[in-house]
Amino acid sequence: MIRSRDEAWVRIEDASAIGAVRRAAAALAEAAGFGEHDRGRVALAVSEAASNLVKHATEGMMLIRALPGPTTAVEVIALDRGPGIRDFTRALRDGYSTTGTLGVGLGGIARMASFHEVYSVPGRGTVISMCFTAGADPAPASRVSGLTRPIGEESVSGDAFACVDSPGTAVAMLCDGLGHGELAAGASRQAVRVFQEHSDLPPVALLERVHRALAGTRGGAVAVARLDRGSGLVRYAGLGNISGWIVHAEGRQGMISVPGIAGHQSRTFREYEYTMPPHSMVVMHSDGLTDRWDVSSFPGLTTRSPTVVAATLLRDAGTRRDDACVLVMKGTA
Repeated sequence: MIRSRDEAWVRIEDASAIGAVRRAAAALAEAAGFGEHDRGRVALAVSEAASNLVKHATEGMMLIRALPGPTTAVEVIALDRGPGIRDFTRALRDGYSTTGTLGVGLGGIARMASFHEVYSVPGRGTVISMCFTAGADPAPASRVSGLTRPIGEESVSGDAFACVDSPGTAVAMLCDGLGHGELAAGASRQAVRVFQEHSDLPPVALLERVHRALAGTRGGAVAVARLDRGSGLVRYAGLGNISGWIVHAEGRQGMISVPGIAGHQSRTFREYEYTMPPHSMVVMHSDGLTDRWDVSSFPGLTTRSPTVVAATLLRDAGTRRDDACVLVMKGTA
């Protein structure tokens, strides 16, 4: 288990992991103020999802984390490289179980979660996103989502992201602290702090502030994107090897970052403007993901939630040889 203060990655390799992930989810739900009944919902749904990973999946992983915002929520993401789900109708049927799992099926998980989404490609694997809130509280809106995963068995990632989302505008920053471990994480935390204090600035001005603030740290690669959903315009400024893309069903367009290391080396900072096609999204990721992924190989992925998009890319393009971070912002309808 890879655990930080408010999230945990759990590798699901055998039945012993089911109890570990159930306890982690229940503990996080309790910390979020969930009552006994709601904690039970979380534990049962997580146990069923983990059981399915043990029985059917290859390289199954689960992420359990608290979601910030006005509504207290716990998010659980299960991803695998297994055979995929070929018969959704049968899988959604209550009581269906092929190999002795709890038998509540995806239908039961759907009822227990405040929000859920399943994305599965036969032969490629499955991603299940579940969000739980206390009582009848609605699940938070999902227009921006990001995931980080540390290298190997590290307890902290040197990559980090931050975002501010409103109905008309979304602003996001991604930082890849140089190297790994606590020193890299310290640089990324500093970048997040500056972003949170100055997210109203244009991307190039915000990038300059982050650059100055990282002078006393190890430094890193940083990129900032501001999306205006009304006009479909994206303003983007990057320093170093953060990959930024405008992604749609037919392909993707790269966004430009200038060479350098935030906090240490930089050329003239530059900001670029891009127009997003309808039904497109912004994807940003660190070099913990290869940039050779092809969106056309994921049928219907661009129609899915930012969380499912981010999890799918992390699973298929992520590397175990580096910290990894990916962030997705939905654009115009």
